[in-house]
Amino acid sequence: MGNKIEADAVIEQKIDSLLSLMTLEEKIGQMTQVRHFDDISEGDIAAKFIGSVIHTQGPLPGESALDWQEKFSALQKQALSTRLGIPLLFGVDAVHGQNTYEGATLFPHNIGLGASRNADLVAKVAAITAIEAQATGFNWVFSPCIAIPYNEKWGRVYEAFSESTELTTQLARASIKGHQGNLLENHTVMATAKHFIGDGATDFGVEGGNTSLSMAHVHKRLLPPYRAAVEEGVGAIMASFNTLEGTSMHAHRPLITDTLKGAMQFDGIMVSDWKGYSRFGEADIINAGIDMVMAVDGDLEDYQEGLKKAVTEGVVAPGRIDDAVSRILRQKFRLGLFDNPFPDQGLVAKIGSPEHREVARQAVRESLVLLKNEANILPLSKDLSKILVVGEFGHNSGLQSGGWTIDWQGRKENYTGATTVLEGIQKLSKGEVIYDKDGTGDYEDADVAIVVVGETPYAEFFGDIGGEMDAYQHTLTETHQKYIDTYVTRGIKVVVVLISGRPLVTTRQIEQSNAFVAAWLPGSEGDGIAQVLFGEDDFKGKLPHSWPASEQDYAGKYGPNFWDKSITPLFPFGYGLSYQ
Repeated sequence: MGNKIEADAVIEQKIDSLLSLMTLEEKIGQMTQVRHFDDISEGDIAAKFIGSVIHTQGPLPGESALDWQEKFSALQKQALSTRLGIPLLFGVDAVHGQNTYEGATLFPHNIGLGASRNADLVAKVAAITAIEAQATGFNWVFSPCIAIPYNEKWGRVYEAFSESTELTTQLARASIKGHQGNLLENHTVMATAKHFIGDGATDFGVEGGNTSLSMAHVHKRLLPPYRAAVEEGVGAIMASFNTLEGTSMHAHRPLITDTLKGAMQFDGIMVSDWKGYSRFGEADIINAGIDMVMAVDGDLEDYQEGLKKAVTEGVVAPGRIDDAVSRILRQKFRLGLFDNPFPDQGLVAKIGSPEHREVARQAVRESLVLLKNEANILPLSKDLSKILVVGEFGHNSGLQSGGWTIDWQGRKENYTGATTVLEGIQKLSKGEVIYDKDGTGDYEDADVAIVVVGETPYAEFFGDIGGEMDAYQHTLTETHQKYIDTYVTRGIKVVVVLISGRPLVTTRQIEQSNAFVAAWLPGSEGDGIAQVLFGEDDFKGKLPHSWPASEQDYAGKYGPNFWDKSITPLFPFGYGLSYQ
């Protein structure tokens, strides 16, 4: 403890010394985050004193991981060439592994990790994500999402661990420990708890909508994971898009400054979400406590010039600027970036390594929730003579991985390094395995049909049910329902594997099937599903969300939740069968 206190004191002295040398332009530069493409021109990193770079949807930094490192190292050298030589933070939305790099290990999304209830496993997943993020040039990840979803209409349910405050709090701690470890080591990254606060509890599950919960409820149900995150030393917290008490959370000073930074003593970076400056009140968000702004999609010039004008005209106090810059510098010192600003090329070989993929398979196995197992049809015998795998989701790693997979909205095709459910079954079965992609095959003599159905990948508001995109529903598509109907009608035993980012209304399909498995969004290791279906491991997962009985469950603001006794779910939070 003594060494940490001394180290912190040294960092604070360095911050004060550096801050005293900085111009207003240099301070505002540190408060600026840009993309490595589109938002900047050649030389802007140095000329505008940029403090952070984000990589997201758009042109890739290069073809290989070394190319990515070289791209970011070149930008880092520009930052180090400035008068004060303050290094850059490089951030990425690595929410289920380093999911922006094709070939990385991709884990089940957080809803699956919530089903596992295994904090040690969550810490391992986060630690591997940190290694593979650093291997591609990043020192900051925008993870974990520690929202508490109240309505499965929300398109980001899968990014969160659970509807349970207690479970979310436990897994938030584990994730932050795994990501951050000892921040001075080259295989750890700064984590980000998001999105502060109420993002998953908006009325009717609308992304960026209004959260009408009472402040007493917010403090009781939504704040505990953030208290835990702060206690674990989380380096950053991201503001959310929703409003609360009629105020945008980006501009909510009572919660950001008074509660989070004051009462909870958060000393890290409060970062905006996408286009936070122009969307949520310009100088208002800085006064509320935002320290770093994603100045993207045309915001850069307006943000830097607008903030400078706000300071010179007295709209934003110089002390607020100094506080923000101090928080940013503090994390850069804690990460050791002034001494070691460049990524380690030796980490590249660890990307998608067999050891990492085995942990991912474990996560897949432990995330699976068995909702029905009539006459103990599972586990399947490896000696069955003929097994059918039905549906396009059965042999498509993009579809099984959900949003935030290589691309922002995910992929609809296979990607490098992944295994599918079909491939796992083919590997383990000693009999004939037939793939009926579109459910039209004429098979009458199969021992079992494994029907894999689910939701097409989505991210953020694109996945809202009944939202502005209106592309998703609480039930299976007619096509996927027909897959099940076809084989049930033929008298073949049916095992349904549901790939989804949230519980769906599948009451009829559960009744029809002989066995029903909620597999969530397993990521790159689809063969982990086959391992459990064949009994190489038991079902360990328990529902992280209450399971709806009908679409009527969502007629109000919220869906079925274990804290709300007004709706009776089909299966309660924590339900899950096993072989034993």
